Amino acid sequence: MLCDELLQEIFTRVPSTPSSSLSVSLVSKRWLHVYRTSKTSLTLKIRFLRYSMLPSLSSFLSHYPSLSSLSLYNYPSDSFYSVSALFDRLLFVVSSACSTLKHLRFLAGPVSISSLISLSKACNHLISLTVSLSRPILFYWVASFPCLKDLTVYVPGRDGVDQNRSFDDFDRETGFFLDDGIDSELGLESLCLSGIRSDDSGVGWLWRSCKRLKKLQLKCCSGIGDGGSFSSFVNCLKGIEEIELWACRSTVDDVLMKLVENCDSLNSLLVYDGGSRDGLLQFLSHTGCNLRKLDLSLPVDFTNNHLSALAVNFWSLSTLRLQSCCLVNGDGLRTFGIAMSSGLEELALINCDVVEREPGLLATLGQNLRQLRKLDLSYNAKLHDKELIAMLVSSSYLIELKLIGCGRLSNVSMVSMSESCKSLENLDIVLCCGIDAEAVELFVMNSPRLRRLEVDENKISNAARSWASHKLVELVI
Repeated sequence: MLCDELLQEIFTRVPSTPSSSLSVSLVSKRWLHVYRTSKTSLTLKIRFLRYSMLPSLSSFLSHYPSLSSLSLYNYPSDSFYSVSALFDRLLFVVSSACSTLKHLRFLAGPVSISSLISLSKACNHLISLTVSLSRPILFYWVASFPCLKDLTVYVPGRDGVDQNRSFDDFDRETGFFLDDGIDSELGLESLCLSGIRSDDSGVGWLWRSCKRLKKLQLKCCSGIGDGGSFSSFVNCLKGIEEIELWACRSTVDDVLMKLVENCDSLNSLLVYDGGSRDGLLQFLSHTGCNLRKLDLSLPVDFTNNHLSALAVNFWSLSTLRLQSCCLVNGDGLRTFGIAMSSGLEELALINCDVVEREPGLLATLGQNLRQLRKLDLSYNAKLHDKELIAMLVSSSYLIELKLIGCGRLSNVSMVSMSESCKSLENLDIVLCCGIDAEAVELFVMNSPRLRRLEVDENKISNAARSWASHKLVELVI
């Protein structure tokens, strides 16, 4: 008989997969009880949320007294869009049953400000919070969470109305309600906002109060608040180290220009699905920051001119990730490779047809970028063995290689990886239909440092599984 304490220690090491959880919980009622009390993280997906479900949910959560992380989703999320009282009640159930939470993702539906203030009193140790809000968007409630470091707020596309407040007592100049007090100095270090528009009032208070931000994400935002909010935006940029702009085409230029004028600490920039050639070129040519990582998915907004600006101004760049950037050519990448020969450690050319258009390009990049440790050539469907191998022979320091969806690669490439990339630890060859199970088996057997392999399930033989188990290689299928 094992004591409960020893069982708990064992259960914390059990993989968090549905099959493993089921296997443990079906042994006995005692094992089920101990397993639940040892759980610190839980994800719940509710279908067709109703008031009648709330008591059962409260009882269910009471069996998990040690939860520090909870993610809760509602499917389908549109069904009860206007029933904000139901989502508020659900949030109350969560806060009442899980007072030890440090991380909460509550994406059942938009909640009210009053329910968030109640949450702050019940779960006053929250470090990370993800919620959805209806309009008008207000943020003064964030000051009620004393330990909060990471905040994500989603604003649904359809307008909602907070019945508890109106704009009658709203001061558009300051960005908060007249009874909300003065600006706070929040402890937030990471902030993600999704769905913000240029006519949203109240965001200015948040910008003025975030003076410790290290990371900012904007997703599907057509603006960063109204006029007062925009003028306050620079307050949060002084210490920013990471910026991510996802599908923010109408506001990306404004953000980049603010960064040029007000931020010298930026070391990581991501721009996906949105941008303009001129705005991005101005940023790359005139910013004073020491950019280390650049991640772009700009099919028509990234050209050789941008690569030239990178080569001239960012000698310390260690990571360049390009996705679907179809307007760069081999000359631009070769010039960039020569300039970055001493420092670039990670390169991604994902779905970039220049890889397929220009024979010999990868070989040249491999010869220049000899310090590469991570390489991602995923979704280049016409990439041939010859081109890849020509680069791998010069890439002896690679520890990570991703080739997802490179359907024309064959077993010959696997042999080359075994011979040239002795330091390889992580390999992803999902959807590489030209590589068969025998080549995968030989690769697992002959790769001394391999720790993780992502591959289609039908290409893992019993012998490969055995070798992977013996060499402590994680198979992801």
